[in-house]
Amino acid sequence: MKTLISLVVLISSIQFAQNQLQNPLSNNLLFSNSKLSNNSTSRIKHQASSIQLQESRIKFQENELQKKSPGLAILYSLLLPGMGELYAESYNSGKYFTIADGILWGVFSGFDIYANWKENNYKSFAESKAEVKLMGKDAEYFANIGIYQSIDDYNTAMELNRNFSKTYNTSTHYWKWIDNDQRKEYRDMWSSSEQAYTNVRFVVGALVLNRLISAINAVRLVSAYNKNLSQELSWNFSINLTSDFSSGDGIRLNFYKQF
Repeated sequence: MKTLISLVVLISSIQFAQNQLQNPLSNNLLFSNSKLSNNSTSRIKHQASSIQLQESRIKFQENELQKKSPGLAILYSLLLPGMGELYAESYNSGKYFTIADGILWGVFSGFDIYANWKENNYKSFAESKAEVKLMGKDAEYFANIGIYQSIDDYNTAMELNRNFSKTYNTSTHYWKWIDNDQRKEYRDMWSSSEQAYTNVRFVVGALVLNRLISAINAVRLVSAYNKNLSQELSWNFSINLTSDFSSGDGIRLNFYKQF
């Protein structure tokens, strides 16, 4: 019996000693892990505090978005006078350019039709009265047959002036008026057609000028619009998204408004 009790006491002593040996090692491991975790956290906090992560920043200016572009105003006015003023939200003056453009296009069409009609008339007259062959003839030829009575008179005049390169072939460019009155009648018809074409060119110039004036006016109206807009309202809005391990994630809103 005593032997059994002694054996139990001995085994308990050995077990207690082993536990004592193992506990310091466990405590050291726990302390080491805790120290490592604290060092890592401190290092991350230090990096986060030195570098503030800004993931999004939106700066919105209402007056910039609503500003008109002078370039677009010019383009619109060149396409159709008055459109630039409409773009600048001031069509009161732009409508006059649009109306003028419509009238000018009507005049252009009228003069062009009239000029073509007069041209066909004098060519038909020359074909029937002076035996002119119309195919392959240029504008200078139809001007010359109204000045000279016949091709022989023309070629003689060119030869006397030593302009041999300007003489006509009698078989392809023949003409001969019956009398001087007939030639003058043709000349009047030709002059009337040329005057009509001159009017057409004048109207084309007026169309171009109308567009240029409209473009200048549109730019002036756009500048006035943008200036008034800047004076009436100016504000901006920004968003900052930050991340900081010491204080946590956060959003900062900035709003500025000036009247």
